[in-house]
Amino acid sequence: MSTLVGQFIRSRIYSVLSQRIVYHTLFWVLFLAAAVTLDIFVLQIPFGQSLGNQLINVIIYAGVVYLNVMYLIPNYLVQKRFLTYFGLFILIVLTVTPIKVVIYYFKLSGMPDAQAELVNQMNYYFIPTFFIAGSSTLIKIVIDWVRHLREMQELETQTMQSELRFLKSQINPHFLFNTLNNLYALTLKKSDLAPEIVLKLSEMMRYMLYECNEKSVPLSKEVNYLQNYLDLEALRQGKNVEIEFEVNGQISDQKIAPLMFIPFLENSFKHGLSHHISKGYVKIQLDASDTTIHLYIENSKPESLPLPDHSRRSGGIGLVNVRRRLDLLYPGKYELRLNDTPQTYAIELTLSLGS
Repeated sequence: MSTLVGQFIRSRIYSVLSQRIVYHTLFWVLFLAAAVTLDIFVLQIPFGQSLGNQLINVIIYAGVVYLNVMYLIPNYLVQKRFLTYFGLFILIVLTVTPIKVVIYYFKLSGMPDAQAELVNQMNYYFIPTFFIAGSSTLIKIVIDWVRHLREMQELETQTMQSELRFLKSQINPHFLFNTLNNLYALTLKKSDLAPEIVLKLSEMMRYMLYECNEKSVPLSKEVNYLQNYLDLEALRQGKNVEIEFEVNGQISDQKIAPLMFIPFLENSFKHGLSHHISKGYVKIQLDASDTTIHLYIENSKPESLPLPDHSRRSGGIGLVNVRRRLDLLYPGKYELRLNDTPQTYAIELTLSLGS
């Protein structure tokens, strides 16, 4: 209970302090307190006199700062009208400083020696005014630059997430349609294997619909999905295809992006074995450690591939989209090699899971 109360209080304090008028007011109050403290302990100025002088300073400095930040910078500096900006900036400093000196002069009425010294040292009063106004320009530039970087980063993140969602939306229907085609082929043959393929399909659909929405999934579940896919292909291909799936290493809680391997595997069957008249093969080897995953897939190819049917659109996501997902999810942390020969086609993918 006390933890919840503490969190609520901290949340309220942060909410109040994050309001612009509050933290601006706090800044000037702290500025005033620091200036008065300096007068009292360093310059030996009495508290009442110091407080009056520094209140005048704070009012004038605040006026210069907000005139600079709210009018000069957005209307001249941001618009790249540099000469006009610096001209008006200097004009404000030259105008405001004598006003401050005049206010001090009347405040020192009855003290002719102090008034004479004030007039003689008037040139020195331009320095703090110029310094504080110039500091507000630098701070404003830095704040706007940081805000721009944050906005660009947020935009880039949103764009990347949207692109990943789009790429994944291309993947899920792709496998669904392929598996349904497998089921359709078996039902035409009135095969007793149809119920088994329905169970496999159900398990795959459950994985795609309910678990692949996460950014990452356990490697063990992804491997199980691959095994289901291979079982479906084995049922469909029958004795014409030799399928080997070897898993080495500890498959446990390593996290991986969902549906990352399946496009390569599906490509082996669609573009390699589907064109075989005689027996072909697909060999898959997955090696896993705590920090690295290595996938090797090799499939046989027929001696001559049939001409492509241009009347049908390809439903595959394509190697371009697979590379794009890898670039977005594993930037600088993957290595993909392709080896295309007249008899075989192989891919070798290495993923680094380290931070």
